[in-house]
Amino acid sequence: MAGPPRAADFAARRLKLDTLVRLRWLAVAGQTITVLIVAYMLRFPLPIGLCFGLIALSAWLNLFLKIRYPSSLRLHGGTAILLLAYDVVQLGGLLYLTGGLQNPFAILMLVPVMVSATTLAPRLTITLGALVLALVSLLAFVHMPLPWHVGERLDLPLLYVGGVWMALASAVVFMGVYAFRVAEEARQLADALTATELVLAREQHLSALDGLAAAAAHELGTPLATIALVAKELQHTLAAGSPLAEDIALLRSQTQRCRDILGKLTSLSEGGDQLLDRVPLSLLIEEVVAPHREVGVPIEVSLSGEGGAEPVGRRNPAIHYGLGNLVENAVDFAEEKVTVEAVWSAEALTLTIMDDGPGFAPEVIDHIGEPYVTTRAPSSGDAEAGGLGLGFFIAKTLLERNGGTLTLSNRTPPAHGAVVRIVWPRAAMDDAAKAVRAPAKAA
Repeated sequence: MAGPPRAADFAARRLKLDTLVRLRWLAVAGQTITVLIVAYMLRFPLPIGLCFGLIALSAWLNLFLKIRYPSSLRLHGGTAILLLAYDVVQLGGLLYLTGGLQNPFAILMLVPVMVSATTLAPRLTITLGALVLALVSLLAFVHMPLPWHVGERLDLPLLYVGGVWMALASAVVFMGVYAFRVAEEARQLADALTATELVLAREQHLSALDGLAAAAAHELGTPLATIALVAKELQHTLAAGSPLAEDIALLRSQTQRCRDILGKLTSLSEGGDQLLDRVPLSLLIEEVVAPHREVGVPIEVSLSGEGGAEPVGRRNPAIHYGLGNLVENAVDFAEEKVTVEAVWSAEALTLTIMDDGPGFAPEVIDHIGEPYVTTRAPSSGDAEAGGLGLGFFIAKTLLERNGGTLTLSNRTPPAHGAVVRIVWPRAAMDDAAKAVRAPAKAA
C-alpha cells in the first residue's frame, strides 16, 4: 500500500500558470454573459458598474500574467493558492453585489477548491477551503438584494439560506476529498506506469545486448585465434632472455582472457534462478578478482561476518560477470589500490568495491546505470580508453535481476574514489545452499 503523498511529490507536479489563466478567462466570459443577460434581457436592476469592475479586474490580472510570465511557467504551491484565493474573493464580491447565497451561482465557489484538490498539497487545499467557508458564512448574512423584477423584492427564508450554506459546506469537504483521492490515484497509476516502462526499456536494452554479445563472440573468435597463433609463434622465435618475452607472454594471457570472456557471454542466460551455485563467498570473490591482479593495481580483499559461517550458495554466471565488470571498472580508475569488502549478517550480505581514483562525476552519478552513460573519464585522459557506458548498465541489470540492490557513492573527503555497494538478502543465499545440499544428502 502506498504511503501518504510527500511534499516533494507535489513540488514535482506543479500547476501550470497557463491552466489558471485559461480557467480565469472562462470565468470572465461566463460572468460577463451572465451580467449582460440579467441586466439587459431580464432587465433586473443590479450594480452593473461594480460588477463589470470586478470582472475587468480579473481580465487585467490575466493580461498582466500573460505578458509578464511565460505560459509554460510551473507555479509554486504558495503562488498557485494565492491566485486561487483571488478567484474565490472576486467571485465572493460578485455574489455580495447580487444576492449572496440566494444567488444560484454561489455553487461556483466550489470550483477553486476542486482545482486545488487535484493539483496542490492537502494543507493548501484545506486553507483555501477554510477561506471559502468563511466567505459563504459571511454572504449568508451580508449581501445586497438579489436582482429581481422592478418594484419587487425577493427575500428567501433564512432556513433556506441556511440549507444552501450547509450544502456548500458539505460540498467543499466532500468534493475536495473526493477530487484529491481520484487525482492521487491517477498520479500513482501514472508513476507505476512510468516505472514499468523504464523497467521494460532496460530489459529491451539488455535483450538486444544479448544478441549483440552472441554476434560479437562469433565475429571475434577468428581474429582472437589468429592473434593467439601469431603470439605463440613469436614466443617460440624469440631468443632466450629477450626483453620482449614478458610482453609476448602478457599478450597471450590477455588473448586467452578475451576468449574466456566471450565464452562467459554465451552462458549468462544459462544460470538458474538461485543466487549462487555451491561456491563459498571467499571463492566467488577470488574468482572475480584473480583475472584483474595481472594489471598491476593491488586488490585487497576483506571478509567478515556476524551471522555465523561464511555464506555458501549456488554459482551464477550472471553474478560472476556483473561483479567482474565492477571490479574491472575500479581497477581501471584506481591510482594505488582497490578494496573489496564482504560483510555478512543473519539478514544480509553486503559486498563493497572501493577504489582511490577520481570518483564518479557529480553530473552523471544520478544517471549511472542507464545505457550509454559513461561513469567516469579515464584517468589517463585517453579518449580511446573510455567506453560506451554499457558495462555498468549490464552489470547493474544482471545483479538486480538476481536479487541484489546496488548503490553508488563517492568516498568521504579527504579520501577520494568511488564506492559501489551491493546488498543481497542472506535468506536467499541460505535457501539456495539448502536446495543444493538436500539432494546430495538424500543420495
